[in-house]
Amino acid sequence: MTFGTPAVPDKDDPRWTRRDGIFVRRDEGATKWLNGDTTTVKLSSAQTGGALGVLETSVPPGGGAPPHSHGREEETFYVLSGDFGFVNGDETIQAGPGDLLFIPRGNRHGFTNIGNLPGRLLVLIAPGGHEGFWLDNGTDPEPGRSAPAPTPQELAALAAEIAEHQVTLMPDREP
Repeated sequence: MTFGTPAVPDKDDPRWTRRDGIFVRRDEGATKWLNGDTTTVKLSSAQTGGALGVLETSVPPGGGAPPHSHGREEETFYVLSGDFGFVNGDETIQAGPGDLLFIPRGNRHGFTNIGNLPGRLLVLIAPGGHEGFWLDNGTDPEPGRSAPAPTPQELAALAAEIAEHQVTLMPDREP
């Protein structure tokens, strides 16, 4: 099968010179503490025309996000380091560095760092916008310190706030 020679755009075509790509260095992005985690927004909806948001999250041992579902977004989790237990519907998946989990909107999910050391995740949110939850509700990190565990009052405030983002908490059911 031959496809022939494709037409190559003229050199005055703006695709040759357009520089709309976004490059983010390892130490760039807005970093916030929230729910005991340290999260850096690497790309925001504002930067990507609403297409997606990208987070890099450091999760302490035992930390993570309780089971929940999103009404607007899909999420993709890529494990950079550490060991995680992911809830996917009614199953739990153990994942390590290099593993990836895609969660469609409306699907129950959550994660816990099941290791003894902090773990890191790259989280892609599509469409973008939900990364604003961290920017709006997180606190600025203090140099040389780890993110503090959330207080019961902070957890209650977050539970109220996430509902405004079309996120529904879905904890385990009693047997």
